Amino acid sequence: MGKPRSDNLQGTLDLLVLKALASRGDMHGYAIANHIQQVTDDTLRIEEGSLYPALHRMQGDEWIEAEWSVSATNRRVKVYRITAAGRKQLAREEEQWNRFNKAVSKALRFA
Repeated sequence: MGKPRSDNLQGTLDLLVLKALASRGDMHGYAIANHIQQVTDDTLRIEEGSLYPALHRMQGDEWIEAEWSVSATNRRVKVYRITAAGRKQLAREEEQWNRFNKAVSKALRFA
């Protein structure tokens, strides 16, 4: 049996965040959420109440690192970067997403 629905949703957020950091480089939380919103044509909006706990958890899992910096607007921001462990996790998450997507597509096609 697969992961419960809440784990799939959490895994999807992990996938999106890790992919954003892997493809765009170091970013602060608002930039991550904004990037995801932009690349999905405003379909996916990541709320602060979901993003920051996920970032904290991923930092604890050592998939990302963070350090304080100053933004272009002279504000103090926490900047996140993906780690080697995060890149490995990203590959696992992408594979898992592809399997899940393929299974749902089959179910819709043959249901």
